[in-house]
Amino acid sequence: MKWIKTQLQQQILYVLNNWQQQGKLPPDFVPNVQVDDTRDSRFGDFASSIALSLAKVCQRKALDIAQELVAQLVLPATVTHVNAVAPGFINFTAAPSVYQQVVLDILAAGKDYGRCNEGQAARVHIEVVSANPNGPLHVGHGRYAAYSGSLVNVLRAVGYTVHSEYYVNDAGRQMRILAVSVWLRYLQLQTPTLPFLRRGYQGDYLIPIAQALQNDYGQRFWRDTTAVFSGLPIDDEDNEEIYADQLINRAKRLLGKADFALIFNAGLSSMLHEIKQDLQEFGVICDQWFHESQLIDSGAVAHGIERLRDNGYLYVHEGATWFRSSQFGDEKDRVVVRENGQPTYFASDIAYHLNKFERGFDKLLDIYGSDHHGYVPRLRALVEALGKDNSKLEVLLVQFAILYRGKQRVSMSTRGGDFVSLRQLREEVGNDAARFFYIMRKREQHLDFDLELAKSQSSDNPVYYIQYAHARICSVFRQLTQKQALWQNKASKELLTNLTSSHEQALLRCLVQYPEMLVAAAQAYEPSAVAYYLQALANLFHAYYNAQAFLVADDTIRYARLSLITAVKQVVQNGLALLGLSAPEQM
Repeated sequence: MKWIKTQLQQQILYVLNNWQQQGKLPPDFVPNVQVDDTRDSRFGDFASSIALSLAKVCQRKALDIAQELVAQLVLPATVTHVNAVAPGFINFTAAPSVYQQVVLDILAAGKDYGRCNEGQAARVHIEVVSANPNGPLHVGHGRYAAYSGSLVNVLRAVGYTVHSEYYVNDAGRQMRILAVSVWLRYLQLQTPTLPFLRRGYQGDYLIPIAQALQNDYGQRFWRDTTAVFSGLPIDDEDNEEIYADQLINRAKRLLGKADFALIFNAGLSSMLHEIKQDLQEFGVICDQWFHESQLIDSGAVAHGIERLRDNGYLYVHEGATWFRSSQFGDEKDRVVVRENGQPTYFASDIAYHLNKFERGFDKLLDIYGSDHHGYVPRLRALVEALGKDNSKLEVLLVQFAILYRGKQRVSMSTRGGDFVSLRQLREEVGNDAARFFYIMRKREQHLDFDLELAKSQSSDNPVYYIQYAHARICSVFRQLTQKQALWQNKASKELLTNLTSSHEQALLRCLVQYPEMLVAAAQAYEPSAVAYYLQALANLFHAYYNAQAFLVADDTIRYARLSLITAVKQVVQNGLALLGLSAPEQM
């Protein structure tokens, strides 16, 4: 329907250009003509509010302007009626054949219906999840996975070339704390009463890693516990950070570089294996796993820092190297290299973003939790300081997902080990319900994940209701086979003129909107729009199913209605596939 709206825009502009030549409009006035879908079919199919914006310019009533415009418009054959209504809207009604044509389009295109080349193959880089590999993915991470995975599908559907990438934070302090946590679990296998690290990772998920180390290496990593803990400060709330750093240094000294690396890599590889398996089973496939350690080992971090230094945006203060991010709108400058010579986490960010630009992407989409909103200005600052196009970076903030079991909120602390893993959630409610519930709200909206609703099989459960629409249509065709009634999987324009009821008109109107909805979802980076659309389409179908019979005696009506619900079935399949959901034939 976009082409019809474009035709109407051009016709309105043609009249306004004539008005400018006649002196009715200022010669330098540039009208912004928009033609949009109406929300209520009682007001036609499309509407323009251009007369309202012209009222002040022309010093006339908007309704009078709208009426004069209507009188001078030349309508395309696809539009049968136009009228002006108060306070100044122009409403257009499309010919019935326009909507009936959509059934033919869907039957011809099948799974490709709605796909287009709007993105013109532009290369988009999306950072997927990128949760620290210090524990299993929990239900909080699930929202990032469902969002990014669905966004990748939507962007590809409208013609973008998308590269999805998981950034593995494997070179920072938290991973060294993970390694020490694994080692302490290993020591506890022989001495269960050994104290654990307050800042360590408390979860039982580290015990199998420790057991595997014992199975493979026996007592190789055993050290006298007195040597491990002697001379360290008290591990209390005031000293826990200092204690953690000193215990890391102690572990490195007692174990030696090679053995500490073995334990470090055991923890990292185990967590990454579990994360990769979770994402794959959740239907989120990453094109690449990019390790932070690659940036350090390849010299990319040093390269990024040198680029900023060459551009004049670094300075030294009290032994540390600082980035002048405040010069670009950040609230303060940021440390890049600490006094001890160690690069900060932000230094890796500099290198990673420079690396992505150097790989030639047209757009970089960073997906962060909403608690990282303060991080956005410094990212934009570094991109500008690196001499890159700031408009190519989009930072998409996703609100937290909070899981409720009944009325009780469930904890999601990886460090404390008290959380529900994504795997546990999927086992309890299923992949489809998990993905849909994560994606059913806009990314900037808080999400309360209702566990009981996700498991219910009722119209109150939106994913069940959508999938049930698909299953119901499949059941109609099973009945068709049982009754040995006739139907061919094709239709004609003449046949589709039988689709005249209000339910049929509403369904046709909804089907027509699918391609434009996809483009809008891609442009806004909001795959939730697909979820909203599917809910609306399912509601219209169920109302149609309850109101009218499909397997009627009249061949022409039966053929028309079966063609329509086949089109509905196809669009439901297409939309569910974009969200990573199945389309069951029986429920």
